[in-house]
Amino acid sequence: MRGSATDTTCRPGHGPLRRAAGPLASAALLVPLLGAAPAQGATDSSAGRLQDAFTTAAAEYHVPQSVLLAVSYLQSRWDRHAGAPSVTGGYGPMHLTDARTAIAATEHLAEGTEDARGDTTRPAVHPDVKVPAESTLPARLKTLPKAAELTGLTAQRLRTDPAANVAGGAALLAAAQKGLGEPLSSDPADWYGAVARFSGADDRATAAAYADDVYDVLRTGERRVTDDGQLVALAAQPRLAPDTTQLRRAGLRTLPTDDVECPKSVSCEAVWAPYAQFGNDDYGNHDLGDRPVSQPVKYIVIHDTEGTWDGVLNLIQDPTYVSWNYTIRSTDGLIAQHVKAKDVAWHAGNWDINARSVGIEHEGFLAAPDAWYTEAMYRSSARLVKYLSRKYAIPLDRQHILGHDNVPGPTASTIPGMHTDPGPYWDWRHYFQLLGHPFERTAGKRAGMVTILPDYATNQPAYTGCTTAGQPCTPHGSGEVRLYSDHDVNAPLIKDIGLKKDPTEDVNDLSSRVSTGQQYAVADRWGDWTAIWYLGQKAWFQNPSGARTAVPASGLVITPKDGPASIPVYGRAYPEKEAYPAGVPVQSVVPLPYTVPAGQKYVVGDVVPGEYYYSVTFTTDSHRVVVGKDLYYEIQYGHRVAFVRAADVTLEGAAG
Repeated sequence: MRGSATDTTCRPGHGPLRRAAGPLASAALLVPLLGAAPAQGATDSSAGRLQDAFTTAAAEYHVPQSVLLAVSYLQSRWDRHAGAPSVTGGYGPMHLTDARTAIAATEHLAEGTEDARGDTTRPAVHPDVKVPAESTLPARLKTLPKAAELTGLTAQRLRTDPAANVAGGAALLAAAQKGLGEPLSSDPADWYGAVARFSGADDRATAAAYADDVYDVLRTGERRVTDDGQLVALAAQPRLAPDTTQLRRAGLRTLPTDDVECPKSVSCEAVWAPYAQFGNDDYGNHDLGDRPVSQPVKYIVIHDTEGTWDGVLNLIQDPTYVSWNYTIRSTDGLIAQHVKAKDVAWHAGNWDINARSVGIEHEGFLAAPDAWYTEAMYRSSARLVKYLSRKYAIPLDRQHILGHDNVPGPTASTIPGMHTDPGPYWDWRHYFQLLGHPFERTAGKRAGMVTILPDYATNQPAYTGCTTAGQPCTPHGSGEVRLYSDHDVNAPLIKDIGLKKDPTEDVNDLSSRVSTGQQYAVADRWGDWTAIWYLGQKAWFQNPSGARTAVPASGLVITPKDGPASIPVYGRAYPEKEAYPAGVPVQSVVPLPYTVPAGQKYVVGDVVPGEYYYSVTFTTDSHRVVVGKDLYYEIQYGHRVAFVRAADVTLEGAAG
């Protein structure tokens, strides 16, 4: 939910946010990020060190090596993140947690005001944010000290030495197995209960969902090169059937679901956001609706929390605060639902998008490249999105699965304050592989469209501002590609006139960046460079044959109809004034400070009816969905999507 680089307040779910420079730079809150550029390759002598570490630790603690490898894969995909902690203070390939070094959610909360809904027809909510008091840390956030006790290794070694970290994980698994009264069997099928307990979950559903994912990895096998260049492999065991009855003896609570809307393949609990009236006819923190009967749900918006689990869940239960539909926990992928999908949560900063979308928060921090998202969270999120996609017929593509950073400002004045999460370090490529819709080439070499598709691990554009304003961020894999005004890395960056400032390489500056899975019309080519139409300009990015950052694509594009020099671009798709009935104030359809010049082309995501959900009172008597005759096309205009009137454009296929 992070805001732009110039924002001054931090509010999960909505509105401008305070930069993370202060908290991230504070040694009292977070140990220094030790990250360095991931190795581009490994020497012959070092290539198998991590694999050997799993072998050694498995033998020492009598844990099946395959179980140890599968648990580690679900925690970190075997990456070590150069010794830097995750959002919950997890370290190394086994994600051993020491929350004393985690980024504290309380440091990201500040008092302030905002229009949470992105709709000016009712008073803004004025939340008085109470910073949650520090509470006793749950066991899932302090597994590293426990591993230190079991192994005799120092906490420092467990954080920074991958072999020690793997040994710590093996010791924890062995202790969990013994605690269940189970033998240290060599059969992976006998370790289901211990794997479930390793998750740190205190409820049966979450522990079981975690263990099921680990055993899915065991059955399918995995093989990948880690972030420090080491090849690690786990052979598939397709017929492996674990003893799931062990979980009955784990002493875990039953999760209260209270009619949550989640797939059966995940763990999901209810932490409902309150719909409450307060003050002078004010209310919060969402709107009651009747979707999809009243209007379709067309989008899912991916956010990061900019705060840790407990603090964020405290906020969602404050009626004077903002809201979103779901939050997903980093350590084990537990999902909490807050707002029913039929209702309208206040999460995107654009009322039109809010009225047509579901918002999902992920425990994480945009500006901390090594405060990484766990595989457990990615997988849980992907299952939830697939479920919502099926339920509401939402296409699984980047035109409908939006980042918060893809949501347009509804008006010109809101553009500079729109959010920039989940940011350049969210792995869209891996995420869509988990969704079962991987991005791939769909057209010939000279196609008129491209899909942005860099290799996440090796694509490492320079960013600044992660810890201190203007200072370089730790080199890190990224799903985003930088844009220039000419086919030259020394050419000026593309400028976004709506931001009213010169472009920079700041991690929150979206003016000259495209993201994995986004699609654009090709404007030109020059050697290893490709130009696309972007924000009304010809924007160039490097796309060399040996390291492609985009692949040819097919699809539909719009171009202005003959006549005008340009057509307007909108941040919301509202009806024409004639559509509004008596008692519902007409919403002005004001274009953004952008245009589509004649001859330019932009990829179409969907056709969108002009709609406005009028909902400004606590009681629902006056709530109305106004539907007009005007149609719009959602287009990929810049880093964010936008809308153009169907009457202003011609729809055509992208020539190849």
